[in-house]
Amino acid sequence: MPKYNFSLQHPLANVQTTYSGFDAPICGLDCGQKCAPFNPSGKPFCCDICHAVPAVYREEWDYLQPNTDLWHAWRGDECQSAAPGERADLLASTPENMLLLACLGPAACQRPYRALSCRQFPFFPYVTSDYRFLGLAYDWEFESVCWVISNLNQVTATYRQQFVETHDRLFAFSQEAFDSYQLHSERMRAHFLDQRRRIPLIHRDGGFYLVSPGSERLRRADAHHLPRFGPYR
Repeated sequence: MPKYNFSLQHPLANVQTTYSGFDAPICGLDCGQKCAPFNPSGKPFCCDICHAVPAVYREEWDYLQPNTDLWHAWRGDECQSAAPGERADLLASTPENMLLLACLGPAACQRPYRALSCRQFPFFPYVTSDYRFLGLAYDWEFESVCWVISNLNQVTATYRQQFVETHDRLFAFSQEAFDSYQLHSERMRAHFLDQRRRIPLIHRDGGFYLVSPGSERLRRADAHHLPRFGPYR
């Protein structure tokens, strides 16, 4: 595990530099073209505000506002199909140091101005119960729609490395961010324990593993034999 250097500059003090250090494509093809045909809107699910609402750090918003017209503050009325109470629930679950945004959509995407939450989707930093950032786990709510989740073997080493380095720097300065992901990892363990499934993990040092949600023991896995979901089976 990393030994954090607190003399370094906070990664959100220079958002442009942080974005530049986490800019590698997630895989060697446009994965949005793999999932878009299965979305009635024709958009990649990760770029469809009706499926995924990005949360950004307030420092990101301070950088994005004067530099791009790609984003606007999420209103909650962007989707006609939004369920009653959804806006309140999302706002209530958003950390105080973050806010929800909506974008103009994939056709208008300006890649240099993608938020960190866009760059990391569908992954989040997996943190063990004894507070170790172990690697990349995925947001399980998107199992049935995200092509990458069914094709973890396609995730490049460069993407993994940039993901890990970016979050190492963030965690060195933000206990709040680290605790948020620790809690999300805890929720994932509870969900997978209830389903009697192991958690697929891309280890921070490379390699693929299955994590027991109860004991948290790691078992090495063949990435080509990991579970596939929905239309990607």
